[in-house]
Amino acid sequence: MEKDRDEISKEDEYAEADQREGDTKEFIERKRWLFFGLPFTFTKYTINEQVITIDSGLLNTTENDCYLYKIQDVELKTSLVERIFGLGTVACYTGDNTHPQLFLEHIKNAKEIKNYILHTSEEARRKRRTLNTLNINADDIDDDAD
Repeated sequence: MEKDRDEISKEDEYAEADQREGDTKEFIERKRWLFFGLPFTFTKYTINEQVITIDSGLLNTTENDCYLYKIQDVELKTSLVERIFGLGTVACYTGDNTHPQLFLEHIKNAKEIKNYILHTSEEARRKRRTLNTLNINADDIDDDAD
């Protein structure tokens, strides 16, 4: 039995779009006010398989991009007020020189987006054959050897 277009939920529409585009997924979220979770800000987050883009500003606009393969760790932070209104903040720790920390503040579906970024960043590193390393202050070892 075939469903009417009005009966298809939003999740079904996302699934259909994913299948048409060959399993590519993209999130577009707006930064929201902390109270009531209303999207009355001028910041938009776009996350796809290659890059996270943060567009902010009304008159003077800024566009900040970070490739997913540069993301080293992802953290989900939710305050009590954010949990009440179904919001969250995703913190991305990156190897990017201009913004070593990216915050996707007060967004809906924060846990799903965090998991998507974590999984997709690992896939992007594998595709590029890059290695994720940490700085453990190896300069101190040279000083101790002298």
